[in-house]
Amino acid sequence: MAEPQKKWSFSKAFAGIFSRSEPITDDTWDELEVALIGADFGLDITEELLSELRDSVIRYGINDVRQLRELLRDTVTEKLARFDSTLRLTEKPAIVLVVGVNGVGKTTTIGKFARYLRNFDKRVLIGAADTFRAAAVEQLATWADRAGADIVTPRSSGQDPASVAYETVSKALSENYDVVLIDTAGRLQTKNGLMDELSKIKRVIEKLAPISEVLLVLDATTGQNGLSQAESFITHAGVSGIVLTKLDGSAKGGFVLSVQRTTDLPLKLVGQGEGIGDFTGFTSHVFAQQLVG
Repeated sequence: MAEPQKKWSFSKAFAGIFSRSEPITDDTWDELEVALIGADFGLDITEELLSELRDSVIRYGINDVRQLRELLRDTVTEKLARFDSTLRLTEKPAIVLVVGVNGVGKTTTIGKFARYLRNFDKRVLIGAADTFRAAAVEQLATWADRAGADIVTPRSSGQDPASVAYETVSKALSENYDVVLIDTAGRLQTKNGLMDELSKIKRVIEKLAPISEVLLVLDATTGQNGLSQAESFITHAGVSGIVLTKLDGSAKGGFVLSVQRTTDLPLKLVGQGEGIGDFTGFTSHVFAQQLVG
């Protein structure tokens, strides 16, 4: 799947460095270090990038700041491209389990993802298996309607989430849907309880069909704090890829490299605005361009 990506940029942090044509000096390196840290690349990745850039500048005889921008863009692209961002949706129906802590924009993400899939003429069925919050079911139903997707909701308040997931997949199989998106709870009284519930949902679904993807939703504006909150999901939920939400002007794009380095998981989808269409697949070279300018 590919579609034009919305124009959005983080390059303000680097604009002051790369907007002028002048030789590379010690001050250039100092400014670049500050910009990289300020863009939330983290100390380790910043040091690694600077070391690689210095080596390349010497190797290729580069001595112009504008050429350094191209070198940084290519280096970031290469690092991001080490991970396969392809969505695995070849089964029919392709079943996607969406996980993450409450407050990261999981419900909104499912609605946007459904719309994204509908743009490719996919029949989408959503399962509202976060039965612990009545508001979550109502919000998801609203998003499903906006996206042009169908939804299976609990038959009664507090219905077992696994049974909702089972009913959703059963309906998808019998009615020939292309993709199933299953919402899940983001918070229970204990982490063990949450992971046990997710494991139960997975077991129930897999009695009917294989799960294609387990996507973890992360809020880009929370940086490393959000990543640490999601560690249990990464460790125990069999996560296959990451969706970053709120990745717009209020976020710092270097976080993407940090996420992939820390989790060893590919970034697959990006939500970068408030509208239902503000959602795209992740492409390393496009993101590097938007990040560096």
